[in-house]
Amino acid sequence: MHLTITHTTRYSYETPVHYALQKIRLIPRDTPQQRINDWKVQITGGNREVIYHDQHGNVTELMQIDPGATEVSITASGRVETRDTAGILGKVYGSIPLWLYLQESKLTKPGDGIREIAATLEAAQDKLTGLHDMSARIAEAVKYGSGQTYAETTAEEALKGGKGVCQDHAQIFISAARAAGIPARYVSGYLMMPDRVEQSATHAWAEAHLDTLGWVGFDVSNAQSPDEHYVNVATGRDYLDAAPISGLRQGSGDESMIVSLQVQQ
Repeated sequence: MHLTITHTTRYSYETPVHYALQKIRLIPRDTPQQRINDWKVQITGGNREVIYHDQHGNVTELMQIDPGATEVSITASGRVETRDTAGILGKVYGSIPLWLYLQESKLTKPGDGIREIAATLEAAQDKLTGLHDMSARIAEAVKYGSGQTYAETTAEEALKGGKGVCQDHAQIFISAARAAGIPARYVSGYLMMPDRVEQSATHAWAEAHLDTLGWVGFDVSNAQSPDEHYVNVATGRDYLDAAPISGLRQGSGDESMIVSLQVQQ
């Protein structure tokens, strides 16, 4: 499948910016599931300072906002050829050892609720089936809905709240898989919903590592494994490692953000 993507993030500042630095992870890479045919990131209101691969292999850009700017626009766009591998990325590894994806992170530290879910997975004879069953259990326990969680809500907090978005579903899955002794990581990217061009937001899912298959994807929110409708952009231990844009700003005044995303064939 050939997907065309245009993703624009616009920031408006109540007062001129004195200093701000943004970390941008908006450049996808070639994988067994996708091939990048064309891609670019355009910045208005700031300057690209450096581009590098972070510890997770994500292509990362550092952007400094122009001093005195009141608006900044970042647009990522391009064409990606995707294929359905039944969610199996395979035995694809970078410089990060698998044991790192067994460690707790700020947003994936398990509590009693997640440990209870992990115990069922730990007891499963067939780990792949156990992971699919766990995905369904999480979706049942945490109904999809916005407004109850935020960027730094932990997996345990989202589970207790009983409502969350794809970020929360992915982090609960990751936390439980790690607690059961299975390496797992967070994936941020795009999903083309077949009934629309305008997408409401970027997407997130999880990958777990099995010795027999390598990395396998699980989209808890949509009760499926990633197929040709998905584009992987960045991975990490949790959302903080793979957020499309993050950074810091000095100065007073409020900041507003508008995101526009189109994904289509």
